[in-house]
Amino acid sequence: MASTTVSPLLLASASPRRRDLLRALGVPFDVHPADVDETPQPGETPIQTAERLARAKVHAIAEAHPTRAILAADTIVTIDGTTLGKPRDAEENAAFLRRLAGRPHTVVTAHAMQHDGNLATETVTTTVHLRTLRDAEIEAWVARGEGLDKAGGYAIQDVGAALVGEVHGCYSNVVGLSLPAVVRLAETLEVTLV
Repeated sequence: MASTTVSPLLLASASPRRRDLLRALGVPFDVHPADVDETPQPGETPIQTAERLARAKVHAIAEAHPTRAILAADTIVTIDGTTLGKPRDAEENAAFLRRLAGRPHTVVTAHAMQHDGNLATETVTTTVHLRTLRDAEIEAWVARGEGLDKAGGYAIQDVGAALVGEVHGCYSNVVGLSLPAVVRLAETLEVTLV
């Protein structure tokens, strides 16, 4: 069956990084952030939480936009079985970086896309190894304030790239969307993105 051309994709996220990724892919889209409670439920693994939240974000806006292709995602950072969300303040941001420095950790992004009542999901995992960081480097990053709105308290792009030693897996997944996964979901739902 041939792909269906739909009105611009509806991105259920306020993330400027996700917008940048879709622009880089050349995907026309509108933004409609989903407001969902992101508190993990008892007994959920970090991956289960991310997957539930990605689906919940799609469902939160699907009723108001039944004919649109909707994309949502949830990104988490885990190390030693613990999820590092967005740091509450500069002190916690520094603590996150000290914990991550010189060690591998996992970045998981759960993706959900819905079109015409059909839902497709895919979860992508990337291993990131931050360099061993000096206290001065951590303090300089924290002073920028850029880590406060990012899972794990760091970015892999722009100036944050200097924190990273190695990446194993999908780079754009760490930024906030695995672009290959987005394309695969669109193909599954027979949606033309570009």
